[in-house]
Amino acid sequence: MGSGHILTIPYPAQGHVIPLLEMSLCLAKHGFEITFVNTEYNHKRVVGALAETNHIGDGHLHLVSLPDGMKPGEDRNDLGKLTETMLQVMPMKLEELINTINGLGGNDITGVIADENLGWALEVAEKMRIRRVAFWPAAAALLAMQFSIPKLIEEKLIDSDGTLLKSEEIKLAATVPTTRTERLVWACVGDKETEKILFQVCLKNNKAVEVADWVICNTVYDLEREIFSLAPRILPIGPLLASNRLENSIGHFWPEDSTCLKWLDQQSPCSVIYVAFGSFTVLEKTQFQELALGLELTGKPFLWVVRPDITEENPENVFPLGFQERVESRGKIVGWAPQQRVLNHPSIACFVSHCGWNSTLESLSNGVRFLCWPYFADQFLNESYICDIWKVGLELKNDEHGIVTRTEIKEKVEKLLGDEDLKRRIQKLKKTVLESVEEGGRSYNNFNNFINWLKP
Repeated sequence: MGSGHILTIPYPAQGHVIPLLEMSLCLAKHGFEITFVNTEYNHKRVVGALAETNHIGDGHLHLVSLPDGMKPGEDRNDLGKLTETMLQVMPMKLEELINTINGLGGNDITGVIADENLGWALEVAEKMRIRRVAFWPAAAALLAMQFSIPKLIEEKLIDSDGTLLKSEEIKLAATVPTTRTERLVWACVGDKETEKILFQVCLKNNKAVEVADWVICNTVYDLEREIFSLAPRILPIGPLLASNRLENSIGHFWPEDSTCLKWLDQQSPCSVIYVAFGSFTVLEKTQFQELALGLELTGKPFLWVVRPDITEENPENVFPLGFQERVESRGKIVGWAPQQRVLNHPSIACFVSHCGWNSTLESLSNGVRFLCWPYFADQFLNESYICDIWKVGLELKNDEHGIVTRTEIKEKVEKLLGDEDLKRRIQKLKKTVLESVEEGGRSYNNFNNFINWLKP
């Protein structure tokens, strides 16, 4: 039987797929057979972006898919609708998939590792008497906040349906960012109906996680030390990075443009502003143009990731008149970048980031300073960690019209790059983060203990 056959299933978003696929590859290296389950829509994107990669996990990792219940062309960024349709379709399909695999003989599923946001997958595993693990891809503080929902209701900060009753600050511990009630992860989506759906899902997931044998988290003990006293079930095993395996990251939804690495080779050390906002952020036209003009105003070389869907219309039609010609000699614009390799490049000076958790860990691991531009959900908590707790980045502030202006961008770049104390702090934090996954480090030991338990 070997080390066992593990089914892993992420929530269908870029920031969830990449770390769970990374962990799956680590398990494959330890001899486990892995079946990695994406939605059909994301499976096509991941496989398409892989292109030239033939052997994933040395043949021990198999990418498969299940329908998410949505029709072709429907908006999968509508989190409320996506969540509801998945719940109607995917639990039954997951059970069918496991039964099909187990019916082949000799290679039964011995464990299920499911994104904590898919509590129903843990319930399917419990029903089928398979060992189950909840995987949390974000900061442990965010999960601890979700676990504290009953207390928030008891203290009359929120109603039983998640509606905010008070605008108030919540602080779980001294070294954990303060969160305002209106920034709770289900409360800052912008659509009241979606927010109620997401709150109900949080409640269901809290209940479902009770049947998990383990709750593992892509974080580092020393980044969130106090949280593990408040929520001792959460086990840190991060950062989950391809560089730990000395290989390239996979699981992206867009093909990576690796020409940017050759371009970076031609730039001076610690000179390039890297700008990337993950897979969800959408900038309206005025803000997009102000960002472009801000990068131009800095006078510094920049690498800017401009997804095809980062604006409501084709970005090529939104760039300020003559901008691309004016910055041609010092600006590189790509549709998607091999981010872990970019952040590891010696020419990178700072990272203008949406503060997604993967991006946060990747930047910390490479000692790259942040300019923070969060968009939604947990990104505000991560920004607070970066700017207020760890003090390794600066916040980009909106003007009275809600715009981050070109002047703000220029001034914050100059302030960030001139702050030697901040530079020293992030180098110290880089050492802490990397030591956690080295032999004898806390994440290394936790992961090895987990692997030993996972073996049948």
